[in-house]
Amino acid sequence: MSDSPLIDSLTAAVEARPDDLPLRLHLAELLVAAGRGGEAIAHAAQVLAREPGNATAQKLMGSALSPSAPAPTPSAPVDWDAMEQEFGDVVPPRFTRADGEPDPVQGHADRAFDIETSRITLADVGGMEEVKKRLEISFLGPMRNPKLRSLFGKSLRGGLLLYGPPGCGKTFLARAVAGEMGASFISLSITDVLNMWVGSSERNLHDLFDSARGHAPCVLFLDEIDALGHKRSQLNSSSMRTVVNQLLTELDGVDGNNDGVFVLAATNAPWDIDSALRRPGRLDRTVLVLPPDKPARAAILQYHLRDRPVAGIDLGRVADATDHYSGADLAHVCETAAEFAMRDSIATGDIRMINQQDMLDAVREIRPSTDGWFATARNVAMFANESGEYDDLAAYLKKRKIR
Repeated sequence: MSDSPLIDSLTAAVEARPDDLPLRLHLAELLVAAGRGGEAIAHAAQVLAREPGNATAQKLMGSALSPSAPAPTPSAPVDWDAMEQEFGDVVPPRFTRADGEPDPVQGHADRAFDIETSRITLADVGGMEEVKKRLEISFLGPMRNPKLRSLFGKSLRGGLLLYGPPGCGKTFLARAVAGEMGASFISLSITDVLNMWVGSSERNLHDLFDSARGHAPCVLFLDEIDALGHKRSQLNSSSMRTVVNQLLTELDGVDGNNDGVFVLAATNAPWDIDSALRRPGRLDRTVLVLPPDKPARAAILQYHLRDRPVAGIDLGRVADATDHYSGADLAHVCETAAEFAMRDSIATGDIRMINQQDMLDAVREIRPSTDGWFATARNVAMFANESGEYDDLAAYLKKRKIR
């Protein structure tokens, strides 16, 4: 809620009637007058997307882009000592004591875990049909059918390793799995685990898994698993080897029951992961997450252009020109096209829409980031695939004739 009941009422009315352009323009005028230019730009852009020649929307866009900046007010100096005394029980002190290791963290009460509830579902994931099918068979289907699960003796514990080029939606897919099953979501990275004190990294890892068990059903997402579970034979640090050992113990559920904890791991370099992590009962299922196909590319482009002023863009043609582009590359294309249109608007003083030429110019400037990954992956698929674990990658490379 804002300070203006009128703006709040008009905002609710626009949400109920998004195609009422005069109402949207009236709201944009009030927002500009209230100094809320960013919100006004979004509404003016929606009008211009439907009526590119709307003079009122263009004028509002110009006003919102050139707001009068308020005079800065001097800020009083901050009394950090007083702040620490007042909020010491809420936030940690700025400096730890110098006489040794900080007090160890004990249990859930002292540790701040990021337990999320994802609202994304698999329906929000463009493409990836094979990946969705694999997830349905391994976890989502048994979860929805408890009687069949009991009949066939299917456990809800398990792990799935997602691998592929960077920027292709592995993290987004993990959140979608959590949203699909209405489960808690915990994202774990190497910075959440590693600690300079001996034994603290292993304790952090145990506490995180223990929290996932306490919030089951829970999707525990291990991002960049190759950094946390690197091949022990290639590690020079004994402390990192013990972290890998602890991760293996947690995946086995030796000190706790992992039922209802579904472990999703993601990596760009599965060949660097310790082989013990991929043993049956751990991360025993592997799915290749590839760059989006044409329909998915068009959907991703539309998503990133949804709140920008656009006119006359042929998404199909742009999707044809972006083969091998990752989702992150496509977002970069839209951002670059917006920069081209904004540069011209600043230079000429006339606001113009993002058009097809901007998109094609951005595609020519940005090259797909997946090319380097496929060059490395090709060597692995050809010369290090004795076990057949990269057969899906080899088939894709052969189909796309990547040499």
